[in-house]
Amino acid sequence: MNIVAVTSCAVGIAHTYMAAEKLEKAAKSLGYSIKIETQGAMGIENELTPDDITSADIAIFANDPAIERIERFDAIRKIIVPVQEAIKDPIRVLEMI
Repeated sequence: MNIVAVTSCAVGIAHTYMAAEKLEKAAKSLGYSIKIETQGAMGIENELTPDDITSADIAIFANDPAIERIERFDAIRKIIVPVQEAIKDPIRVLEMI
């Protein structure tokens, strides 16, 4: 399974990166490939390329504020969860796939 994800929280500091770390560890434990873009106080980091997005099977959005430039993901299946859910139970989020 090839996954792309975007994490973002209201303040754009701690929870953005905590969610990214938790999802990355959970995906690896399940044998999934994942690439994560963070959108926080520093702006967009590790920006997903068009190739990353088109080669992915699914996108996961773990966010509280709206994702910037969400139209990039129009052609891909999406799962949207609160950022707290990705932090507390990343395995459950990945099981939603």
